[in-house]
Amino acid sequence: MTVHSTAVVHPEAKLDPTVEVGPYAVIGGKVKLGPGTRVGPHAVIEGDTTIGARNRIFQFASVGADPQDLKYAGEATKLVIGDDNLIREFTTLHIGTAGGGGTTRIGNKNLFMAYSHVAHDCVVGNGCVLANSAALAGHVELGDYVIMGGLTAVHQFTRIGKHAFIAGGAMVGMDVPPYCTAQGDRAELVGLNTVGLARHGFSEDQIARVKDAYKILFRSKLGLNEALSKLQAEHGGHSEIDHLIDFLNASKRGVTR
Repeated sequence: MTVHSTAVVHPEAKLDPTVEVGPYAVIGGKVKLGPGTRVGPHAVIEGDTTIGARNRIFQFASVGADPQDLKYAGEATKLVIGDDNLIREFTTLHIGTAGGGGTTRIGNKNLFMAYSHVAHDCVVGNGCVLANSAALAGHVELGDYVIMGGLTAVHQFTRIGKHAFIAGGAMVGMDVPPYCTAQGDRAELVGLNTVGLARHGFSEDQIARVKDAYKILFRSKLGLNEALSKLQAEHGGHSEIDHLIDFLNASKRGVTR
């Protein structure tokens, strides 16, 4: 273990022997750091925070602080981070709240660029990118491989489906379906993230079905329930379409159109 002499590490913190801790970093007593994780200068990791393997936490990041929620009164809540994440300068990742399930959860291989923010009780999947100053309010859910452009923001309790692309500066107030691109204030759908789908191994047939689904759902004159029924009848049974239908049926905030 390599811990700089100026770092402050609580004696009850659990650090794997391969962890590196830079100058003036502060690590609290309930923190657990997995193999190969590196903590940069002046980073602060506190709260009941568990961080997996090979994560890199850059200088001045704040990980595991109390939520910015006036209802929070010191309850025992957590932040759980997976493996191979890059947490850049001034990123803020908060623990959960008792009213939101108690855990903020982040998956694997995500990139949090400078000044990005993940609030209490959020769930972030795998392979996501939050560009500079992207912000998730409390209880937001991001599916796998979501890309959030710079200066974007997502309203609390909103869901972003997997493989979605949120253009820079977008203000998202309703659920964004999987595979879609959204932009604007307030955000609207502007097409499909076909480049992202191809990069992640979707076949030409799968992409063609997703394109047809988009036309049925958002370019026809059908109401959403009627469009979902038509989509189920024409393309149901294919995993990428079934996932889209399930996502839309589960929406509580409403769907970005």
